[in-house]
Amino acid sequence: MNIEEYRDYCIAKKGVTEGFPFDKSTLVFKVMGKMFALADVDNFDFINLKCDPEKAIELRESYNGIKPGYHMSKSHWNSVYVNTDVPDQLIFQLIDNSYQLIVSSLTKKLQAELKSL
Repeated sequence: MNIEEYRDYCIAKKGVTEGFPFDKSTLVFKVMGKMFALADVDNFDFINLKCDPEKAIELRESYNGIKPGYHMSKSHWNSVYVNTDVPDQLIFQLIDNSYQLIVSSLTKKLQAELKSL
């Protein structure tokens, strides 16, 4: 997976915006203002993705390329290393899961807004 494939996949999701709120190289994707994915565009080695805590542990035990989230809550975020033993198809699924976790945590008002987009 390369940075363009990652960006295209994330930005195509409903209600998603992108930006650089932390620095000039950390590209952050948000749905309705809440972060679900981020990666360094200058050094695209891994993507930080939100994950259910139990699933996060299971994934870390199954793949060398999935580690506790770098600079994130270690129980709720994983760093998923690209071009490792983690298949691209799984990375796309993990992006979907991260997006869905955030959508499900939105207020009913924001969920309704998202549906109307």
